[in-house]
Amino acid sequence: MEKDNKKVILWLLTGCFLIFIMVVVGGITRLTHSGLSISNYKLISGTLPPMNETEWQEAFDLYKQYPEYKKLNNHFNLQDFKDIYFWEWFHRLIGRFIGVVFLLPFLYFLIKKQLSKPTIKKCIVLLCMGAFQGFMGWYMVKSGLVDNPDVSHYRLAAHLTTAFVTFAYTFWVALDLIFPNKKRINIPFRNVVRWGLAILMLQIIYGAFVAGLDAGFIHNHWPMMSEGKFMHETVYIEQTPLYKNFIEGKSGVQFVHRILAYVVVISIIIIWQKSKKLNLTNLQIKGINGLLIMVVVQFLLGVFTILLQVPVWLGVVHQVGAFFLLSIMTFTLHRFSK
Repeated sequence: MEKDNKKVILWLLTGCFLIFIMVVVGGITRLTHSGLSISNYKLISGTLPPMNETEWQEAFDLYKQYPEYKKLNNHFNLQDFKDIYFWEWFHRLIGRFIGVVFLLPFLYFLIKKQLSKPTIKKCIVLLCMGAFQGFMGWYMVKSGLVDNPDVSHYRLAAHLTTAFVTFAYTFWVALDLIFPNKKRINIPFRNVVRWGLAILMLQIIYGAFVAGLDAGFIHNHWPMMSEGKFMHETVYIEQTPLYKNFIEGKSGVQFVHRILAYVVVISIIIIWQKSKKLNLTNLQIKGINGLLIMVVVQFLLGVFTILLQVPVWLGVVHQVGAFFLLSIMTFTLHRFSK
């Protein structure tokens, strides 16, 4: 690690940690159905929650004007509203804090000329990704304030995936500074790892689909969904044309998520097996072994999440598992990159 880069690396890894916390709190917000509790967006004044009973009542009265209260939560009292308000407010507060943590140190390092030109370009990309992530959060919430008292699962998936990608890219930029010396690589094997990452990202998107459609609360059996065995599972046809069942139907989306779980496991086993034929560094070996261990843990978490009908704590742990798996995959790919 170069001495001049230590503060920059610490800054980037702090950003990674904060994005991780943001995703965890976002998962709790989703699983507690708190995401539509704040129906207006105020960048500055919205930083503080209501400070007295009058302000709380005003916020509650505003919430009553939207579909979630009218169609689902009309039995709520003020205390019920405060409970869901907290998680959405906390989620937005962390988002604001991440913006400050990224922007101010970046300007400081820029003025102090502690960033190389390539790092400056990467950091500008990070700032743009962060801004886009904030926009996607607003765009997602907006979809649940019109007629349907739930957010679009497409927008939720875009919001969550953007967070995962932003984390992975921030981690990658930090790794570039931690390991400035590049080693000779095996390009065919690197491509295998890339495919593994692509499959994992597709699985993360489908995990968001499952969350957005509440598809984890049905077919709470494993390895069967309702009847029949794996690869012969019954998938309820809910929509036409047929393909829509696998992107908008609860049964179809859960089915695809299950199948992709097996594909992710198989792809990582293939990476592990192929790596045995190569002369690897210690860090490369640790990355691949970490992938194998984490994918087993994540698979088991997914199974128990379904069997137990998605308790909040387990749903969050399963999402954290996906985060760790993406982290290890990013690290492993970086160790095989130019």
